[in-house]
Amino acid sequence: MTDPDLRALPLPRPESFSYEERERVGVITLTRPDRFNALTFQVYRELTDLFTVIDRRAHAEGGARALVLQGAGRAFCGGGDVDDIITRLFERDAEALLRFTRMTGELIHAMRRCKLPIVASVKRVAAGAGAVMALASDLRVMGKGSFFSFLFPQVGLSGADMGASWLLPRVVGLGHASEILLLGDRVTADRCAQIGLATQVVEDEPDRDAVDRAAFALAKRVADGPHFAARMTKTMLQQELDMDFTAAIEAEAQAQTLCMQHPDFAEADQARQAKRPPTWR
Repeated sequence: MTDPDLRALPLPRPESFSYEERERVGVITLTRPDRFNALTFQVYRELTDLFTVIDRRAHAEGGARALVLQGAGRAFCGGGDVDDIITRLFERDAEALLRFTRMTGELIHAMRRCKLPIVASVKRVAAGAGAVMALASDLRVMGKGSFFSFLFPQVGLSGADMGASWLLPRVVGLGHASEILLLGDRVTADRCAQIGLATQVVEDEPDRDAVDRAAFALAKRVADGPHFAARMTKTMLQQELDMDFTAAIEAEAQAQTLCMQHPDFAEADQARQAKRPPTWR
C-alpha cells in the first residue's frame, strides 16, 4: 500500500471523545469533564479502534506524526465510570468479566503497538484505568498539582491490571512499582518526576491549560523531527523488551541500517555541511 493509499484510509469518527490533527500532531481529547473523563465501554472500544487505525496510517504522507492524549476540563481521566462500568460488572459471570478485562487490555496493547509516539497530558488526576493509559504513553507531562493513583487494591482488585505490572517496573523499577501497585497510594507529580514516571512537570495554578499546551509542544517537537527515526525508536523500545541482549544488539543493527538508507540521514549530513536546519522527509 502506497502513502497516498494509507492517507485515504478513513479515521474512525468517535462519538465518545474527540480527535483532531493540527500541525502534524493528533490530539485525542476525552470529553466527559463532568465525570472526570471517566471511561465507558464505548470509550474503550472507540479508543482501541482509533489507535489501531492511526498505527496503520503511520506511513501516510501528510498525516499525524505524534499524538497527545488529554482530558477536557480539570482532569485527565478518573478511570472506569462507576455507573456505566463498575456497578454493571457485578451482574456478569466469569466469562463475561474475562471478555471485559481482555477488552481493557486491548486498548493498552493498541497504544503500545501504535508507531506514533504518544504524549499524555496529566491534569489533576490519572486514576485507575486512566493511570494505566498515561503509563502506556511514551511521554508524560504532569501539572504540579496532579497525581497518579493506581487505586486497584483499594477497591479489592489486583494492582496488576491492563498491563500495569508489566509496564510500570520497566518505567520506574521493580521496587517503586511494587510499592505503587501493592498500596495504591497517590503518587504526586514531584515524586513521579523523581522516579521517572513524569517526563516533565509544569506549573498548573491558576492555569491548568498550561499542561495541555506543554504536552502539545512536546508532541510537536517529536512531530517536527525525523519521523521515520522516531517511529523506529518507539518500535525498537517496545520490541526489545522481550529480547535478550544479543538479540537486541542485532535488532538495532538492522534497524539502524534501515535508518541509514532513509533520505533523512543524508539530509541531516547535507544540512550540517550547509549550516542550515534539516528538512525532514
